[in-house]
Amino acid sequence: MAEPAWSRVRGVLFDKDGTLFDYHRTWGPVNRAAALEAAGGDAALAERLLVIGGVDPASGRAAGGSLLAAGHTGEIAEAWAAEMGLDDGRREALVWRLDAVFLGHGPGHAVPVTELAPLFRRLRGAGLRLGVATSDGERAARAMLAGFVDPDALDFVAGYDSGHGGKPAPGMVHGFCAATGVSEDSVLVAGDNLHDLRMARAAGCGVVVGVLTGTGGREELAAEADIILDDVAALPARLGIR
Repeated sequence: MAEPAWSRVRGVLFDKDGTLFDYHRTWGPVNRAAALEAAGGDAALAERLLVIGGVDPASGRAAGGSLLAAGHTGEIAEAWAAEMGLDDGRREALVWRLDAVFLGHGPGHAVPVTELAPLFRRLRGAGLRLGVATSDGERAARAMLAGFVDPDALDFVAGYDSGHGGKPAPGMVHGFCAATGVSEDSVLVAGDNLHDLRMARAAGCGVVVGVLTGTGGREELAAEADIILDDVAALPARLGIR
């Protein structure tokens, strides 16, 4: 791939889970709570739902690209409803129930990958426009971010339910650009999953960064990323920010 255009970057759009927050430490217990909610407390059924979602029963870790790692609530609910034989009405209700679990449990289990407030201050101080694009719901995303990032540091927060479509389609990037006036080719997208990176490629982003704090492995992400970083704490140095 061509050398990433670091000098042209005017905006940074982050994935949330696995990028700003350690995926496994944050979402392991939340996914389990969601599965138990869907299963009505039936532990055996909850385990089956977790496996369908991509969780390895031995390690308890979600695989890269799996439903729980990369899908949004509607996609998770659809797969789980099919396993449980739910009709359309109960499947729709399951979406709301799962979103309530993610909102209620996510912020309390959030483990940031680095100190996010100073990271965002440095990037903001360099004149960059900042946003978050997540497969979580927007309300839950804002609640989680509020514990670690000054809301004024963010120009844009979008979830799967914000009207921009889901990943890997480019809608969230286009929404960020519309909100900030930054062109797509001057946006850096950072994510831990192929859905994030393919969203960036589909939108024509200038720099595509894979990070290793989520479910995607180095070799997997390298197929789509311009560069792989251990975590987002390395971004300011790569952007020449002191």
